[in-house]
Amino acid sequence: MVNETKHKDEMAEGAFSASETEFLAKNIVGRLATVSPSLQPHVVPVGYRFDGASIFFGGWNLAKTLKYRNLLANSKFAIGVDELVSTRPWKVRGVEVRGSAVPVTNRDSESFVKIRPEKVRSWGLE
Repeated sequence: MVNETKHKDEMAEGAFSASETEFLAKNIVGRLATVSPSLQPHVVPVGYRFDGASIFFGGWNLAKTLKYRNLLANSKFAIGVDELVSTRPWKVRGVEVRGSAVPVTNRDSESFVKIRPEKVRSWGLE
C-alpha cells in the first residue's frame, strides 16, 4: 500500500511523517534520479544525510558528476530509499521524495546538494 502523504501545495519543506523521518534517519543510501538536458534519465545510488527536515548529499568531486550537472540544468529529481524486510512473506518498505535540488557550498568550500521535498510517498512503514 502506497501512502501519498504530502504534496507541494500542502506541505512545508521537511514536513515528513514520524515514520518517514525515522526511516530516512536510519538509512544512508538512496537512489537518485535526475534528467539530462536532452531528457535522458540517470539513476545513481547516493549516500545521504537526513537532518529531520531535508536530505543532503555530496561526494568526492561532486561538481564533475553527471548527477550534479543534470541538477544544475534541471533541478527536478526523485530519490528513493527502500529496504527489503523479508522475502517470505514479501515485505518491502520505503520512501520516495520528489522535488527540486539546490547546490550549496559550506564554510569549507565543499559542494553538496540540498533536496527540497515537494511530494513524499511511503509504503510499508506502518
